[in-house]
Amino acid sequence: MKRSRSVKIVATLGPASETYETIRALHEAGADVFRLNMSHGTHAEITQKHEIIRKVEKDLDSSIGILADLQGPKLRVGVFANGSEELEEGASFRLDLDPTDGDATRVCLPHPEIFQALEPGAHLLVNDGKIRLRVERCGADFADCSVVTGGTISNRKGVNVPDVVLPLAALSDKDRDDLEFACTLGVDWIALSFVQRAKDVFEAKGLVDGRAAVLSKIEKPSAVEQFEEILDASDGIMVARGDLGVELPVSAVPPIQKRLVRKCRAAAKPVIVATQMLESMIESPMPTRAEVSDVATAIYEGTDAIMLSAESAAGQYPVEAVRTMDNVAAEVETDPTYAQIIASSRSSKGNTIADAIVAAAREIAEKTDIKAICCFTQSGTTALLTARERPGVPIIALTPLEGTARRLALSWGCHCVVTSGQDRFKGAVVNAARAARAGGFASETDQIVVTAGVPFNVPGTTNILRVAPCDERLIYSTDPE
Repeated sequence: MKRSRSVKIVATLGPASETYETIRALHEAGADVFRLNMSHGTHAEITQKHEIIRKVEKDLDSSIGILADLQGPKLRVGVFANGSEELEEGASFRLDLDPTDGDATRVCLPHPEIFQALEPGAHLLVNDGKIRLRVERCGADFADCSVVTGGTISNRKGVNVPDVVLPLAALSDKDRDDLEFACTLGVDWIALSFVQRAKDVFEAKGLVDGRAAVLSKIEKPSAVEQFEEILDASDGIMVARGDLGVELPVSAVPPIQKRLVRKCRAAAKPVIVATQMLESMIESPMPTRAEVSDVATAIYEGTDAIMLSAESAAGQYPVEAVRTMDNVAAEVETDPTYAQIIASSRSSKGNTIADAIVAAAREIAEKTDIKAICCFTQSGTTALLTARERPGVPIIALTPLEGTARRLALSWGCHCVVTSGQDRFKGAVVNAARAARAGGFASETDQIVVTAGVPFNVPGTTNILRVAPCDERLIYSTDPE
């Protein structure tokens, strides 16, 4: 399905968007990838959503990516005898392993791993940071804290520990079950929550075993500090600003977002900017101006994708939220300033033949009247390298593998086409010309750039570039075998 913009849109499915009609409307409005939140819903319910997405994909003949987002280890306090308590600033409060109901002086924190890692001076954040505690004394089964920021604490509220790397695996038992289920189901991306170190990613990739791409969610200070190693280990990145904004000063999140997006672009790995992008549209058919500006900022930075969470999963206006993102993206990308910003922030890490060819393809497209860059790709690498260049024309990624097309649905500018396998370059050029015309990207009088690897069907062999006409008669009369 041809889009009028290059940035991709990820829409989370939930109670507000679980029918065929709504999911189809979301895709037609602009959703390129659907997120299945493994924190909510049974495996049977998730299977049903997966089947509907694949039916929409078939009915519309449009490759759709599916991302399964694992819950990750959830740290929560226990319960209170009165259901909740008020903590006053300056008061003392104990966290311990005692399972009895809590009161105004203490509550159970059933995570011994936290106590093993705590040190005096560390902070604990409760209920999305609304309550802030500072550790004064601690041991193997307790932490005596002073209340820095008071408020209401109630049953099973979440706990964040920003100051230390916790000896916790990124995958809980539930995550392992969900991961295997999602891979067996046939999702395209697995999102790994609360990554702290590259080791967490390698563990997940070992379990995935090539059945899906692995995307790391950056939502902890330790992940920001070790980002280079995590990026190297991952297939993609999500800048999850919600938890980052809890565990770090909110003023630190925008520059972190900008740095991480640029590093992902340089590494040719897709990056999603997520959380609270159009939050008001959960209840309103119109976004705020600040939200529109936030979405636009991420697009100007060159992010691969922007994501809706509750807006499309539980909001009253899921299709309108996607359409709003689509409209904002289309407007931003026609702004001359956008092209200037993208060009000035372009960075290439590689010095291989493939790197040189995709850079040349982008430069030829910018300096001549080229309508599209068509790249044949087996694993998706050539398309990712082309997307890294952020060319000013559409990228048509042609692949014989349906899984590759679906994974590339997350990548900037990639319009994915599943095509037959090729063994001769002339046939590849003909297929590229047909795809460009069929997709409405070019007419018979136009030209395209075609990149491929010879021999065909061997990953990582991009070594040829051809400026070709879209008129097949000219291709047959001029192209060598």
